[in-house]
Amino acid sequence: MDKTVQTAAEAVADIGDGSSIAVGGFGMCGVPTALIAALLEQGATDLETISNNLGVDGFGLGTLLPAGRIRRTIGSYIGNNKEMARQYLAGELEVELTPQGTLAERLRAGGSGIPAFYTPAGVGTLVAEGGLPWRHAQDGSVAVMSPAKEVREFDGVAYVLERALVPDFALVHAWKGDRHGNLVYRRSARNFNPDCAAAGRITIAQVEHLVEPGEIDPDSVHTPGIHVDRVLHVSDVDKPIEFRTVR
Repeated sequence: MDKTVQTAAEAVADIGDGSSIAVGGFGMCGVPTALIAALLEQGATDLETISNNLGVDGFGLGTLLPAGRIRRTIGSYIGNNKEMARQYLAGELEVELTPQGTLAERLRAGGSGIPAFYTPAGVGTLVAEGGLPWRHAQDGSVAVMSPAKEVREFDGVAYVLERALVPDFALVHAWKGDRHGNLVYRRSARNFNPDCAAAGRITIAQVEHLVEPGEIDPDSVHTPGIHVDRVLHVSDVDKPIEFRTVR
C-alpha cells in the first residue's frame, strides 16, 4: 500500500512516446512542476496533453513545448503562451479547444466510468456544428477541423454529446498526501487536479507534505487513494505569480 517513489524520474519513467496525459493546474496555480520537469528530462515525445492551458512560456507544460514534445493538446485557455500560439499557427501543434466546464466534466466523467454526457454548452456554435481549426497547414490553411457532434433535444432544450476523457496518465499537485495516495488540495490549487487524478489510468501525485496513513481526516480527503498509483514528496515547489498587481 506504500505508493511513494523516491525520485521524480522514477515516477514518470514509464510514460512512453505517444502517451496521453492529463495535467492538473490552472495558469501557474497547482501545477505539478516537478513531475513535468522530470518528464522533460526523461525525453518522451509525441505526447497528447489534457489540461486547462499549456502553462506559460518557460513554466509548467510551457517547458515541453519548445522541446517539441507535445503533438496534440485538449484544453480551454490558450492565452499567455507565445510558443503555443506560434506552434499552433505554424501547423506544429494540434489544439482541441473545449469549453472550460465541459473540459472539467469530460475528465470527471472519465474518472466515474461515464463514457459520454449531454450538455447545453456549445450548442449553436462550432463546438457542436464542427469546423473549429484543430491543426493548420504550413501555408496557414486549416488542415484538420473538428467534427460535428450529435445534438439532441430533452424537454425542448438542445444538448450536445461530449465524450469522456480517460488519459493514459495523470500528473497532479497536492498540498498534502499520505503513503496510500489520499490527497488534499489547498484552496484554488484544487482546480483541475481532482478531475485529472480520477480520470488517469495511472495517476502520479506530487505532494508538498507527506504524512502517514491515518493522519488525514477521512472527511478532508479530496482524492481517495484508490485513484492514485504513485506519490512523490516535493519539499521545494516553485509558486510564481502570473500577474502581480500592487497599488
